[in-house]
Amino acid sequence: MALYEYVTQEQLAGFDKYKYSAVDSNPLSVYVMHPFWNFVVKFLPTWLAPNLITFTGFMFLVLNFLMLAFYDFDFTASAAGHEHVPSWVWVAAGIFNFLAYTLDGVDGKQARRTNSSTPLGELFDHGLDSWACIFFVATVYSIFGRGESGVGVATLYYILWVVLFSFILSHWEKYNTGILFLPWGYDVSQVTISLVYLVTAVVGVETWYQPILLHFLYRDLFTFMIIACSFTVTLPMSLYNVLKAHRSNTLKHSSLYEAFLPFLSPVLLFILSTIWVVYSPSNILELQPRTFYLMVGTAFANVTCKLIVCQMSNTRCQALSWLLLPMTPVVLLAVTGVFSNETLLLYLWTAAVILAHIHYGVSVVQQLSGHFNILAFSLKKPNSD
Repeated sequence: MALYEYVTQEQLAGFDKYKYSAVDSNPLSVYVMHPFWNFVVKFLPTWLAPNLITFTGFMFLVLNFLMLAFYDFDFTASAAGHEHVPSWVWVAAGIFNFLAYTLDGVDGKQARRTNSSTPLGELFDHGLDSWACIFFVATVYSIFGRGESGVGVATLYYILWVVLFSFILSHWEKYNTGILFLPWGYDVSQVTISLVYLVTAVVGVETWYQPILLHFLYRDLFTFMIIACSFTVTLPMSLYNVLKAHRSNTLKHSSLYEAFLPFLSPVLLFILSTIWVVYSPSNILELQPRTFYLMVGTAFANVTCKLIVCQMSNTRCQALSWLLLPMTPVVLLAVTGVFSNETLLLYLWTAAVILAHIHYGVSVVQQLSGHFNILAFSLKKPNSD
């Protein structure tokens, strides 16, 4: 029995009718990565459950995050005059990141290979992807850090939000069109990040101190590429695909309110977290950037997972995520100074958000596993020998 019934009966009925529909037109993905994944999947045993592959890949990203948190908790290790992260850590980070990316690409092929594709598998995959955003963004940040030649913690906070909104755009597209248009930026970023980790291990973080041209630093290129990709590729393509569906009368939600409803909770989360950042009495983002990013990224993943459930079950998006209700008084306690130890408040709220999200994920997986009479991490049927 599930820990809690998060998926309604209407949504369960919608999952029964669900058919996966996606478009991947990225040349890197089509001509390089998919052939590579088709090659890799042949070496996997046929008893290996696709969801186990998905979860293993996700845990490599978590491992990277924890590993860099140990050596560079406050993102200062890459700055001049500080003890740098050991080279072997960057080698491990590059390998783990590429393994995570590879397993994320192989899991669906393993599902088709073993004839075990289910809506639960797609939900599990995309749900973990939404949480993975914070882990790879925070890990990459350690390359440049917050030193003189690095990126300020406030700048990284807004860059993180650009990444988060870029991620949710593809699922907003699917909510409105029924088709998942896989973003081009994802494949390019994952290959690039893996290579940059390995290059950093060889040349050292000091290399990134040097300007590329005049006063244009590598950190500026890092910032520019993320923002430019989001606003010149991801956002225009998302709007184009939705407008195209509108013109062909295939849009699932005709009213403007219904079409943009999925953005309400993410925008409110952005407003609440930004109020905390801007009006924090102790400048909490400077004190605890890693923990604050983790809190924001996890809360975002929770909001996004609920959208994914709605778009896959073809049901109306929830207007307001319940997680934002307790977050409102938490932010008020922080910015008004009523709760004097702001760092402790952040730690307590981050722990609450992580536990709530894990509880939600486990509950949904258990509920859908029971509905489809499958095991999440095994190809065996329940109660079978």
